[in-house]
Amino acid sequence: MGKKSKLRVLGDNEAMAYAKQIRVSPQKLNLVAQMIRGQNCDKALATLQFSRRRISNDVKKLLESAIANAENNHQLDVDRLYVSEATVGKTFMMKRWRPRARGRAGRIEKPFSNMRLVVREREETA
Repeated sequence: MGKKSKLRVLGDNEAMAYAKQIRVSPQKLNLVAQMIRGQNCDKALATLQFSRRRISNDVKKLLESAIANAENNHQLDVDRLYVSEATVGKTFMMKRWRPRARGRAGRIEKPFSNMRLVVREREETA
């Protein structure tokens, strides 16, 4: 009597990885996502490896996870994979207070983000 199984949203030549509650603002994370959109996976890994942004290490782990999902769960060829989608969304905001002048309090917001990464296998060129 359980729920019916959910249909697969992605195509047969796609694999996905999803990271929740990454401790960075969506605006900063989207800058890293823009760097790798549309790139081959090996080039995207190299871009993230040598990026100077702090969050690029977490995005690199997410990309490696998507590549592993493609290889192990969907039997896709790793050499023909590229990043087809890299979307960023915002999640909750941690709210903190800091003492300010004349007995007031200043609000500090610490944002969190989600990231969805889809890799797709390139079509064979004959």
